[in-house]
Amino acid sequence: MLHFSDKFFRREKGPEILLALAASVSILVTIGIIVSLFSETSGFFKEVSVKEFFTDTKWTPFFRPAHYGIAPLVVGTMLITFIAMGVAAPLGLASAIYLSEYAPDKMRRLTKPVLEVLAGIPTIVYGYFALTFVTPIIRTVLPHTNVFNALSAGIVVGIMLIPMVSSLSEDAMMAVPNSLREAAYALGATKLEVTLKVVIPSAVSGIVASFILAISRAIGETMIVTLAAGSTPKLTLNPLESIQTMTAFIAQVLLGDAPFGSIEYKSVYAVASVLFAITLAFNLVGTWIVRRYKEVY
Repeated sequence: MLHFSDKFFRREKGPEILLALAASVSILVTIGIIVSLFSETSGFFKEVSVKEFFTDTKWTPFFRPAHYGIAPLVVGTMLITFIAMGVAAPLGLASAIYLSEYAPDKMRRLTKPVLEVLAGIPTIVYGYFALTFVTPIIRTVLPHTNVFNALSAGIVVGIMLIPMVSSLSEDAMMAVPNSLREAAYALGATKLEVTLKVVIPSAVSGIVASFILAISRAIGETMIVTLAAGSTPKLTLNPLESIQTMTAFIAQVLLGDAPFGSIEYKSVYAVASVLFAITLAFNLVGTWIVRRYKEVY
């Protein structure tokens, strides 16, 4: 006959094991991704040298002679990310400041759902929006702009990221205790001074984390850049030219442009490994910043 404590132990141990297994799923998936990526990447580097991959300035896997220098894809990805953050960071942070510090409750309840609608729009719709609406406007102002260009794609990726930056930054600012605001007002500070000198510095870890997450999202964006930025792997910083990002190349090859098992097909895994490493690096930096500058109230 079991004692009460034994029954209680078994009744509690079962759910604990199930929860531990559920928590381990993400770890197992991550390990599976790493193994699948790097096992195929090793096959690619048996035929292409690591030095050529990281130092060659041409990416032409479908031409002869073929070049496998990833620099044009990395530069194209970073160009899109830089433009996107130039749009998302100021607009998202400004939206968060307004919703957190200035907007009445009724306006906040109305504005937040409208912003969040942007996050629910499929990225392929954003891609067509960039190609058919934003690009013609840019070409009206700058006639020499290519139909497929980095500027249009970057702007629309930035628009897509505004809800993410705004929502996370607002949550960080709303977590700042009102006592800090009231103390600043008591010293004669204006609302703008309280916002810029008290609230934002107190919420800086959450704001920076939202920026890091947005950067990671911009780096991994596929459909917008595939439709609007083009498929020309060119080593350029001119946003008016057609470029190709790492994700766009992966999408191009996996749509059937390369035979299975060929060196061109294996190059997808090499590019994906670099993309994974870059995104992981940004996430690690974001985690460190949050832990380093996090304020506990």
